Amino acid sequence: AIDEREKCIALAQTVTGQLVIYLVALVAVSSSYDLWKAALIVSAAMASASLPKYRSRIIFAGTWSLAFLTLWTSGNNIQDYIGDVLRQEHIDYLSPLALACGATVLFVICAWGTLELARRNKTLFFARRPILTLIGLAAVLCGLASLDVLQGLSRVILWSILIVYTRYLWFLAYAIVDQRSRERSPHLFQLGVIRPFWSSSSIPFGKGAAFLRKTLAKTPADLAVTQLKGVKLLIWSNILLALKLSLTWFCEEQQHLPSVERAMDAFLHHQPYSILVGWASLIWSTGKFCLLTAYGAHLFIGVARLAGFRLPRGTWRPLESRTLMEYFNRFNYYFKELLVDFFFLPTFFSTFRNHPRLRMFFATFMAAGVGNAIWHFIRDIDVVVTMGLAGAFETYTSYAFYCVVLATGVGVSQARASMGVKPSATFFGRLYSFLFVWSFVVCLHVFGDESRNHTLGERLSFLISLFGVS
Repeated sequence: AIDEREKCIALAQTVTGQLVIYLVALVAVSSSYDLWKAALIVSAAMASASLPKYRSRIIFAGTWSLAFLTLWTSGNNIQDYIGDVLRQEHIDYLSPLALACGATVLFVICAWGTLELARRNKTLFFARRPILTLIGLAAVLCGLASLDVLQGLSRVILWSILIVYTRYLWFLAYAIVDQRSRERSPHLFQLGVIRPFWSSSSIPFGKGAAFLRKTLAKTPADLAVTQLKGVKLLIWSNILLALKLSLTWFCEEQQHLPSVERAMDAFLHHQPYSILVGWASLIWSTGKFCLLTAYGAHLFIGVARLAGFRLPRGTWRPLESRTLMEYFNRFNYYFKELLVDFFFLPTFFSTFRNHPRLRMFFATFMAAGVGNAIWHFIRDIDVVVTMGLAGAFETYTSYAFYCVVLATGVGVSQARASMGVKPSATFFGRLYSFLFVWSFVVCLHVFGDESRNHTLGERLSFLISLFGVS
């Protein structure tokens, strides 16, 4: 472990050591981004760690430089979605790039003003109930944009604002909450960690400024250890990526294993694959999704550690999970934390106070079920552009079912844990726990692959067919 060796820690504090860390990190991050993006990300991380007096400015500049430069690249999702709206309204005199940049600038200005208002007056409704306010605003904007209340240029502008806004909603919620803190960060830092440069995900890896302050390295030795841990995590993310690519080549190109979607199509057209192939397809699809999740989490946290934040891992040995609750904690830590902060805790402290078990179950259900469904619907808000609001809800039933079953399983697991029920520590007990947890996860993946091409009934029929039931 290089982060535990005194010589390595001492070397990491020298110019030579910093250069080695920079080059290794650049090579590791370049496997996931274009070289110019990788250079910007790694440079911003190393600079913010080396120049603490300018940390807020560096993080702000790195985050928004990357955001605007990404908008300029071809194939950008935001541009594509705005382009769809422009074509629907038959407007060809505006470019998606201009609208995307304008909406992003508007968001930054409005976010700054929102934080200033929340700081000055903590009794305002949005300062006390940030997530309720932000989700409500997204719902209103989506309703106006999708119900043809507005037409032409007004609708295009509204959709542009909504598409940009929903990508930063959860980060802004953390920033508003931090305004209650006595040691809150400057607005520049708050805005800098709104979808920070180390993460391209809508999940707040690192949560908000308050959590980042707690994990910031305080001494040169602590910073060296943190950066070495970051390098190790970046290398591990590349190993996971190589494993995923190798398994994809073997399973899909050599063994011609179909995707779950193709297997369902074949089943629905009365030309099903064998039960063995169906199970192999489902297990591989689940494994592939787990590898991608772990790879992204390690990449993002690795870069954040280069910046001096010793953040916990985003994924931590999910195969060792012995209960569904433990799996939920281990698999995607920061997504779980978001659901806990904005759905579990508010529910837990306000409902069923005289019924502790029901209180725990209901709060868990609100997080893993309701919060999970809301987060994914908001993340895919662009689907409303092409399908309409009714179509988006109709094709979302499968994932909503996934959330209900997952939340029920996790809620029961949490309730059992609160009653003192523990899984057996014997070999057979551990084996049973592993088979139970991962059988549940694999079967539920039929409904949670997030594609919208099959109905809930079709997915149920396919899953039942894998057990030999016609």
